Parts: sequence; structure tokens; C-alpha cells
Amino acid sequence: MYQQLSGKAASTILGRVLALYGNRYPTADELLATPEDRLRAAGLSRQKLTYMRDLAAHVNEGTLAIDRIDLLGDAEIIEALTMVKGIGRWSAQMFLMFRLGRPDVLPETDLGIRKGLQRAYRMRSLPSPTKVQKVGARWSPYASYASWYLWRLLDGEANLTD
Repeated sequence: MYQQLSGKAASTILGRVLALYGNRYPTADELLATPEDRLRAAGLSRQKLTYMRDLAAHVNEGTLAIDRIDLLGDAEIIEALTMVKGIGRWSAQMFLMFRLGRPDVLPETDLGIRKGLQRAYRMRSLPSPTKVQKVGARWSPYASYASWYLWRLLDGEANLTD
């Protein structure tokens, strides 16, 4: 829901969607049974709706056992989630860190991580994802914590897209 939206906009849309289901998250069946126009009226874009329905279909068909996903290893979770349309490696890594609380995740393509690493190590240029992995290998098994510190280095910066 929060991908490529401001936190406030995403929160508003999420609230509207949850209101359709009695202020709770819908089951996969419920989401698939909800008419598209109702979900679009709540603020979901066609693309986001397509992604959510693909996720619900995977759960409904049993190809993504979301209720047991926490039992899998990090690499297995990334593999399982990226089979869903609209969920890439970065999104799967954010799920590992923020939903499952996994301690050893290094989102090497994240711009904030790359900029934080550049600042922390006084690098002249933005490090490549490969360089992030190389430097970050030393942080294992606590790369998630290092990632959080790298993001905090950038707090207060007006624009991370430069």
C-alpha cells in the first residue's frame, strides 16, 4: 500500500480500504470478491489493485503460504514474494525487516542505504549495490540494524533523489 506514495496519502487510502472490511485487513477471498470499483473508490490505483489481487490470488491458490511464511529463511521468503506481480526484491527486503523483524537484511539497492553508506564512509560517489554488499558483509548477522543507522544519517535531508 505504501509503495511510491507519501506516508499520509498511503495511510488515508489504507484506512478507506480497511473501512470496507469493518476496519480490519481482508482475507484473500474477500479482496478477490470485492468489486474493483469499490476498491478504486477507496483510492487504489489500477496498478496497485492489480498487485494486491495477484497477491491475494497467490495466497488463495496456496502458492504463497502467507500464514507460514515466517518459518522460511530470508532467501526463501524473497523468492516466494517476488513471484507476486508488483513485489520486487526491495519490497521483500522491507517485509523481512519491518514486518518479520529479521536482523540480517541489507537492502543493497535502496537509495537511502546507498546515500547513508556514502556519508558514513565519506565516499566521493554513490556506492553501487555491489559495493554496498561488500561493505555490508561485515555487519552480518546484524545488517538490518546497520541499515537503520544508515537511514538515520539522512534524517532531515530534504531530497534523497539527487
